[in-house]
Amino acid sequence: MAQLSRDDIASALRDLPGWRYDQLAIVKEFTFAGFPEAVAFVTRLVPGSEAADHHPDLAVSYRRVTVSFTTHSEGGVTAKDIAGARMADSCA
Repeated sequence: MAQLSRDDIASALRDLPGWRYDQLAIVKEFTFAGFPEAVAFVTRLVPGSEAADHHPDLAVSYRRVTVSFTTHSEGGVTAKDIAGARMADSCA
């Protein structure tokens, strides 16, 4: 899968509110009512990530979850990452 150009990434992110390009990845911070809701969100990410065989980097900090997608084998953002961002938004 080919790495997307910065223009392609910018175009895709216009339809993904809150997502930003940062150092070869796309990143979004999700905020929830509390820790249990944040962990439940992470749990909802698992089936879609497993089905796509494409897993985000996650950081959980109390009620915030930072989700970062990159395709390590391609050295940057690919269509898989854009699809992962859409999936994460649908789980929030």
